[in-house]
Amino acid sequence: MTGSQASRARVARRIATAAAYGGGGLGLLGVGLAGVLLTESRMAIRAIGVLDGDPPFADGVYGEAFADPEDSRPPLLLAFLGDSTAAGLGVQRPQETPGALLASGLASVAERRVRLVNAARTGARSSDLARQLESALPQRPDVAVVMIGANDVTRHAPAARSVRELGEAVGALVSAGCHVVVGTCPDLGTIKPVRPPLRWVARRLSRQLAAAQTIAVVEAGGRTVSLGSLLGPEFATRPELFAADRYHPSAQGYATASMALLPSLCAALELWPQESPEAGGAVEPQAVLPVAVAAAAAAGRSGTEVSAAGPANGTWRWATLKQRFRLALPGGEEVGAVGSDADRPPRGDASANSHPEADDAGATKR
Repeated sequence: MTGSQASRARVARRIATAAAYGGGGLGLLGVGLAGVLLTESRMAIRAIGVLDGDPPFADGVYGEAFADPEDSRPPLLLAFLGDSTAAGLGVQRPQETPGALLASGLASVAERRVRLVNAARTGARSSDLARQLESALPQRPDVAVVMIGANDVTRHAPAARSVRELGEAVGALVSAGCHVVVGTCPDLGTIKPVRPPLRWVARRLSRQLAAAQTIAVVEAGGRTVSLGSLLGPEFATRPELFAADRYHPSAQGYATASMALLPSLCAALELWPQESPEAGGAVEPQAVLPVAVAAAAAAGRSGTEVSAAGPANGTWRWATLKQRFRLALPGGEEVGAVGSDADRPPRGDASANSHPEADDAGATKR
């Protein structure tokens, strides 16, 4: 375990503990650095711009071609909750949204129709999940995907409160018999208009929030998939994965993220094949670790799933860290190696000691 992972694990555990006991913030940046970041934030907002219009409406039934005509069961119900990345802002056609992509993928694996209900809203933060649940829960979803966190960072929500709100939403879904997969906070340090030192702080805050989200989700009975590093080197080197505002994913970007989420979505419903060397299949790399350690490692590696492994042990729960998705860049470079901290500030930079609750980027809706 690298030094950056150990630090991330400690901060994530502190945030999750504060969330469990109703805490708010844990720390703030120094006044001088905060002033620099405020100036950088305003410049980034002007450079990013705002996408016009609403995400395409994609609710409906998918997978008729995959279903057995004699199957009389109702469609599996897939609920989507979260912010504009869950809603699909940045694309023009319904079939390009992550909800439609995952509904189609799930239908092909399950060989059963899937009905998509998307309650996600542009600009949503974790505090909005309770209202989205009011729309999703009466539909009695079989499985839910939650993509949230970017606006909590950019709009200055206290990390502990955001984590608590996410954990409560996951707990409500699980209590209703729904399987839950959470795509954790993306790496905001990949946004091109965001320049150092804001980029370094945005990366640190978003990864620390992602790790704390994982702890809360796993302890509430769900599983997480790291989107942070998936949207890191890949998006940094392939600008076509961004939409026109250079902030939201394009159709190709959503497809890449959906490929990372699909195996975990299927595994939650026990539909993903269990391959073994004896059967000639490739075994997915995995490890069983304390949940905070697993969460910290996942925050720095693309497409990594974290799920509960065994009973709670005091204040620690063991978790399975599984690499289901691998993405190679041109030239054979693997995205998101464990412990990767590209673009991190030089040793001794003040932003290296920032905390997840500190203000960073501006209030851009995601």
